[in-house]
Amino acid sequence: MSNGAIIVTGASRGIGRAIAAELAGAGWDLALVARSAEALNELAAELNGPTRVKAWPGDISDWEDVQRITSEVHEEFSAIYGIVNNAGVTQDGLLMRMSPENWRKPLDINLGGTFFFTRAVAPIMMRQREGRIVNISSVIGLTGNAGQANYAASKAGIIALTKSVAKELGGRGVTCNAVAPGFISTDMTADLPEKVQAEMLGQIPLKRFGEGKDVAGVVKFLLSPEASYITGQTLVVDGGMIA
Repeated sequence: MSNGAIIVTGASRGIGRAIAAELAGAGWDLALVARSAEALNELAAELNGPTRVKAWPGDISDWEDVQRITSEVHEEFSAIYGIVNNAGVTQDGLLMRMSPENWRKPLDINLGGTFFFTRAVAPIMMRQREGRIVNISSVIGLTGNAGQANYAASKAGIIALTKSVAKELGGRGVTCNAVAPGFISTDMTADLPEKVQAEMLGQIPLKRFGEGKDVAGVVKFLLSPEASYITGQTLVVDGGMIA
């Protein structure tokens, strides 16, 4: 692709890794962002080939770090066509036992990091008069979930942020959409007790858990020319779980 790179945050594992692999396979130049420098560098080396894939270790909840990464990516690739705000954490616990610190962490990383990177790339995309912003939310942001008040609030905030950004940047040719995955098989979900996994599976009409590639394919579509008239939307990828 010749119209700039795509930044993927939280790219070192799980859904982010699947998205990075999908986009590299589609021919995009990529800037991969995550905390783990070792895992990130390994993935960049694995995907680097016909397209350019480079690693930028950093903290998405640190505004100065986000500014540094964005500036370096722009200098390296000359243009930033898109960003996939995927990085996120959970800090589960019942509301009555949740500490202020545990409340803030998902908000700072999930919502704050999405805002910081969107804020950082927006002026670049506006000057280019084109750009794609894809934010990874969650079905939990639409339904809520006991024991995840902080995570649900952060993911619901991402959906509201997406709608607002779409309205602000649309006039400059920049789209902003969200993807809300359901139960996706990752290292994180593999640690859940079998009983919990069985209960979740029973709620999914397609009778299977999603895979990273299920989300990655939707992200690739939203970045494509075919999605140029879609903005401010949330695409749910959950096998029908909340249909």
